[in-house]
Order: sequence, then C-alpha cells, then structure tokens
Amino acid sequence: MHIIITDAWLAKSRAMHLSGIKLVGAGMLASVLLMLGAITTYHWVFLEGVRQGWPGFASVARLVHQDEAASQNAYMRANLDAMARKLGEMQARMVQIDSLGERVAGLAGLSPAEFKAAPGAGGALVGGRDLTMEELMGALDRIDHTSGSRVDWLTVVESRLFDQKIQRTMVPTEKPVVGVQVGSAFGFRIDPITGRSALHTGLDFPADPGTPILSAAGGVVVVQEYHPAYGNMIEVDHGNDLITRYAHASKVHVKKGDIVKRGQKIAEVGSTGRSTGPHLHFEVWVSGVPQDPQRFLAAGENLTNAKTAGLGPRKP
Repeated sequence: MHIIITDAWLAKSRAMHLSGIKLVGAGMLASVLLMLGAITTYHWVFLEGVRQGWPGFASVARLVHQDEAASQNAYMRANLDAMARKLGEMQARMVQIDSLGERVAGLAGLSPAEFKAAPGAGGALVGGRDLTMEELMGALDRIDHTSGSRVDWLTVVESRLFDQKIQRTMVPTEKPVVGVQVGSAFGFRIDPITGRSALHTGLDFPADPGTPILSAAGGVVVVQEYHPAYGNMIEVDHGNDLITRYAHASKVHVKKGDIVKRGQKIAEVGSTGRSTGPHLHFEVWVSGVPQDPQRFLAAGENLTNAKTAGLGPRKP
C-alpha cells in the first residue's frame, strides 16, 4: 500500500513539473509576441501619422531624416578628406618620377626637355577649403593622364638604354687574355721570322699553352678553321662590319655559327701556324680594315674605371 501511494505521488509531481515548464515557455512566447506587436504598432502609427500629417509627427520625421543625412554627409566628407590626402601623396610622387625621368633621359642621350617636369607651385595658404567630389575626380583624371604619358616616355628611355647596352656588349673591349701584358703592339715592327720591317695587324699576348682565350665581345662565330699563317683561327662577327680574329690557338672550343658572349672561353693559347712561341694574336677589323685593338681595350678599361669610381663614396 505504501509503495502504491509513493508511485502515485511521483507521477503527480512529474506532471506538475512539466506543467510549470510549459507555463514558463508560454509566458516567454507571449512576451516576444507582445514586443513584436508593440514595435509593429509603433511603426504603423508613426508612418500613418507622417502620411496623414498629424500634429508633431512631421517634425519628428524631419529630425530623424536630418540626423541620417548628417551622418551620411559626415561619412562622405571623411572619405573625401582621406582621398584628398592620398591625392596629395600621389602628386608628390609624380613630381619625384618626373625628376628621375628627366635625369634618366639625359643618360639615355635623349633631350631632358621632352621629359620636363610640371612647373612648381606653392605660396601661403589663404582661405583653404575642402575639395568637392567634382574637383577630386578632375584631379584624379589629370594624374591618370600624366602617369600614362610618363609610362610611354619611360618605355622609350628603357628601349634606348637597352640598345646602348647591346651596342656596348657587341664592341670588343674585353681583354682576350686575362692578366697578360701585350708583347708586340699594332703597327710596323721587325718580323720575328724574316727580320724585315712588316706591318703587324694585331696585338700579341704571350702566355703559357692552354691559357684561356676569351671573346672580346658578344657575336657570332663566322670562321673557325686552320690557316697556314694564323694556325687554328677563329673570327667573331659583332655586327656593324666589326670582326675580331683570334689566332695560333692550341685548342678551339667553338665552331662556325655558334653565338658567343662577352668573356666566354672560345679557345686556348698555343703556337700553331706561323709562330715562334705560344701566344694569342688578336686582331680587330672594321669594314675590312685592320684597326689597333688597343684603342678598343683602352675604352673598356676606362669604362670599368669610371664604373668603379662611381661606386665609391661621393664627395660632399
């Protein structure tokens, strides 16, 4: 009997507990619905009052609209001010680009006047005001146009500098044998075999057999053969009717048609052909006429010295 009463009491307690949870949930749902209803009613009454022109509603609507417009204007003004500051930075950077472009144009052999920077401007600030959107867009359009023309001009300068670099690369100013002094110069001399005066059409670089022979400039190998007088001989065409000749080599590392770079090893010193000892006989021909190679090599040394001096500390 006691057990039956206890089970009945537990079942009743559980039913009451579930009823309490349902009541709480129902109360919360009713509160949410009441709040939504109140908000909906407020907006309906407010909008209806504005449309019908009820007293007081129009002024409230104007205040709300003014606050929203003021917030939007403040946001737009902040953005315009930020864009104006960025515009000022872009204009200052364009002045630097103009100045740099003018100097680089001079180095490329072009007239710096064609890259003339915009005239300077300045003065005391009197009655400064904020930029309008139209003024800001106009200034941006002008910078866009100016930057486009500067890019085109710098492209021309780059092309000219590249052409000059190629031309310097194709001029034989690289010493063909490193660390060796000239043994016999260009011009008339006593021939070492006949003992008579004869024209020496190149420079002789005495060196040990196997010493690397380097191409004095970039070009194309047009001759690689054995010559009775020059022995193992190489001729490199550098364009513009300019050819270099390397003679008496013991070994040759290139063949006709090969493209060689400045300073590339193309052969080794030897004593083949008409020679009294191991050396390199080096010639430079321009339009079929032999030239003094020392003039070209001296120009290369002067250029190297100028570059080295330019890397040193500048005087104040």
